[in-house]
Amino acid sequence: MLPLTQFQDFIEHHKLFNQGNRILLAVSGGKDSVLMLHLFKAIGVEIGVAHCNFNLRADEAQRDENFVKMLAASLSLPFYVTQFDTKKYAAENKVSTQMAARSLRYAWFEEIRIKENYDYIALAQHQNDAVETVIINLTRGTGISGLHGILPKRDRLIRPLLFLNRQEINEVVNKNDLSFVEDSSNLSTNYTRNKIRLEVIPHLQEINPNLEKTFAENIARFAEIEDFLALRLKKIAEKIIIKKGDGIYIALNKIENLNPQKLLLFELLKPYGFTETVISEILSSLKGLTGTHFFSASHQAIINRNHLVIVEIQEGVIANQYFHPVTKTIKFGESEIAQAFTDDLKFEVNKFKAFVDLSKLIFPLIIRNWQNGDKFIPLGMRNFKKLSDFFIDEKVPLHLKTSIPILINGNGDVIWIAGMRQDNRYKLTATTKKVAIFELKIN
Repeated sequence: MLPLTQFQDFIEHHKLFNQGNRILLAVSGGKDSVLMLHLFKAIGVEIGVAHCNFNLRADEAQRDENFVKMLAASLSLPFYVTQFDTKKYAAENKVSTQMAARSLRYAWFEEIRIKENYDYIALAQHQNDAVETVIINLTRGTGISGLHGILPKRDRLIRPLLFLNRQEINEVVNKNDLSFVEDSSNLSTNYTRNKIRLEVIPHLQEINPNLEKTFAENIARFAEIEDFLALRLKKIAEKIIIKKGDGIYIALNKIENLNPQKLLLFELLKPYGFTETVISEILSSLKGLTGTHFFSASHQAIINRNHLVIVEIQEGVIANQYFHPVTKTIKFGESEIAQAFTDDLKFEVNKFKAFVDLSKLIFPLIIRNWQNGDKFIPLGMRNFKKLSDFFIDEKVPLHLKTSIPILINGNGDVIWIAGMRQDNRYKLTATTKKVAIFELKIN
């Protein structure tokens, strides 16, 4: 008999899906996925069968595809199949064959789920898979999330066989005389998971014959610890993280008061991709110089006076855009700068506009980013000031400096820091006959 009661109890306990949901089953043809298919069929859930042919085992891969196709047909179930050039994908993306297969299959399963209106994707991973995953994570290095390994449910993925271990699955399949196919690659120790399965776990089972059950209990505890940590992190984040239009701000003294400091900061910054090594560098630089930068693949963190500021890494604003006399507007990042000419010598006190003596301009003018060494004479003053010092005086966050348009004359002079200050050398005087007006418009 099939373990239907345990199967349904596990589904209900972990709230894997609701009555009436449609489930897409990932079926390879091996014992695990075949058993899962028969269990779902027996409890009357509406299901479909999805199979991936990775073209890694020649005739054997085609045999698996044909087997799953016939199995689905014999049970009158919808069948979906695809073939991948897995080795080509792995080479193009510079990943292992196993990682390539994983990326390809999950993307395709989700595509079919959405297209065919299924609610969840069911994977036939069991307790031994969970044990192997935890060991792999511990070997490579992991945070709290890596300790719980495979969860019964995450987003649209469900794993309803986690109540069984491999030996129990073998017994059920044999007793019920279920047909399946064997994957010969499971016997190869060329893959990390297989090496752990075939060479490491047997030794651990000598120490603890109930290894899978013990790990299942440990995994449940780790998952609860992660939930507890998530609740605490949420409360801490609400207190110390300030979200502004230009980035995420965390006061340095708040970071210093975190306890345990490294763990909490790592978890707080995890959504932005910062590694544990970078977190250590940030913590050692809390009393360092303003302007110290730290990077992840997607974000940068900057020590800016009394705060750690986290901003998304943007494509650099295009520099050296040119204003000719006939140019009306120029796009600069999310801003726009307009140019106009007039004989009216009136001007406004408006930081978003610059009123410049046209006779002093040498076209083409340039709009570009701030560059180290830039200097100008602020309107109303007599002496040069470095733009870097001006930004400090104006309390411009470091990460915003490169987003401010700088208007440059043909001779290299700074004419205007757009939206902030004009150069005194280009102001209107009693001898001015014609005015060039530049206006910053922020979208």
